[in-house]
Amino acid sequence: MEISLPTIVLYILSVVIVTSAWRALRWVWLKPKKLERCLREQGLCGNSYRLLFGDLKDSSRMIKQAKSKPMNFTHDIAPRVFPYVQQTVKNYGKNSFVWMGPTPRVNILNPEQVKDVFSKIYDFRKPAGGNPLIKLLALGLANYEAEKWAKHRKIINPAFHLEKLKNMLPAFHQSCNDMISKWESLVPEKGSIELDAWPYLQNLASDMISRTAFGSSYDEGTKIFKIQREQAELVMTLLQSVYIPGWRFLPTRTNRRMKEIDKEVQASLKAIINKREKAIRAGEAKNDDLLGILLESNFNEIEEHGNNKNVGMNLKDVIEECKLFYFAGQETTSVLLVWTMIVLSKNPNWQARAREEVLQVFGENKLPDFDGLNHLKVVTMILYEVLRLYPPLVVLNRTVHEDTKLGDLYLPAGVMISLPTILIHHEHELWGDDAKEFKPERFSEGISKATKGHVSFFPFGWGPRICIGQNFALMEAKLVLSMILQRFHWELSPSYAHAPYPVITLQPQYGAHVILHHL
Repeated sequence: MEISLPTIVLYILSVVIVTSAWRALRWVWLKPKKLERCLREQGLCGNSYRLLFGDLKDSSRMIKQAKSKPMNFTHDIAPRVFPYVQQTVKNYGKNSFVWMGPTPRVNILNPEQVKDVFSKIYDFRKPAGGNPLIKLLALGLANYEAEKWAKHRKIINPAFHLEKLKNMLPAFHQSCNDMISKWESLVPEKGSIELDAWPYLQNLASDMISRTAFGSSYDEGTKIFKIQREQAELVMTLLQSVYIPGWRFLPTRTNRRMKEIDKEVQASLKAIINKREKAIRAGEAKNDDLLGILLESNFNEIEEHGNNKNVGMNLKDVIEECKLFYFAGQETTSVLLVWTMIVLSKNPNWQARAREEVLQVFGENKLPDFDGLNHLKVVTMILYEVLRLYPPLVVLNRTVHEDTKLGDLYLPAGVMISLPTILIHHEHELWGDDAKEFKPERFSEGISKATKGHVSFFPFGWGPRICIGQNFALMEAKLVLSMILQRFHWELSPSYAHAPYPVITLQPQYGAHVILHHL
């Protein structure tokens, strides 16, 4: 019997519809319920799964409510910056999970388990799912896995050797001098002035990363920084919603804007890279900034192994690493500096101790040098304590691709795990009854002694994937803080509103209003 074409088409359509319906049912209900049963059988607790959205609606509502008004000045900031998970741990205990749409995310607060997650980088990987538009903010080394991560780490590593960082100090000095000069012109010689330090510190960090990464001034990078910040805000919005496959192709306002920003950033960076490569070929380029060192290292890698397509970075790879330099490089330093200024405003005794140390090492006028910066014990203790209380990233997430053991936990494939940095950094059992107080002396004998050997302090991550730029960021912060302490003392303005909130990194929602005095 001959089957007609319409019958064949109808059959194919029926198969496609049934298959798609089955996949959708499995995604939004069957798989989440199976994962939930597995987690509950091990004693993990959390809300029951709710179709498609899970806990996202409640989480978004709590975040919106937390952002609606400032808080009293306290370092107990988790209820404002990480409200839903903080409440979940409070209600269900440390062995708990939350629902990010149809995916359960298990909270890991045990330091031994945290150590395993950081150490076993092939078992616990960076999240790769979700809305692909999120990747437009920055890919690069921080987001790659396996061989690509290893290759990029090897090529980028020379740019962050201490000897290379030493050579960047003049650029740091110049950027910081520019900001200090602006402040000195604003502050009367025998008086004071109120200013919002936050935009100044953002611009300073942007200027430093521009000079040290690309040998350009802040003016050349202004556009990139501005739109990258907008991109970060849009990413935070996407992270609070469930991604429906294919949604990124719809011409929504957010989708269109994110793609426009990416095109602008790509074009700007491509122009900078092409200009540098042209100068290198002409023998006119200096390889004393991050981009120059990166291109040189990449060239050497390709030369050593031949023009194998699996060796070295292509132009797109270099652009992504530059995006990461731009975003992560200035974000980490600016937030560390702003919270340090805010915390020292409330702790004038520690501000005075830090100034005394800086003046003892450098005097009033000497530009801080590399060796001197390494001898700043009090300043280092303060920066570590600020990083503990106000970590740049309040949470680090990983995914489980295969059924995996983590301590006494069995984690089935498809589960996410969450390392809530802010909760672990503030945990009384790990840090004592004064965990939520500013006490830099806890770091007087170093990180290992302060943490009693536990993995309970990881503002830059930990293990093989620890942030490659941590020494860069800490050196910048020490230098800037030293130069500010040499010339000014400050206190919080009555108009300051304490409102930490995460825009990828932890930022002051209403700025950092301080009253600045000449010494």
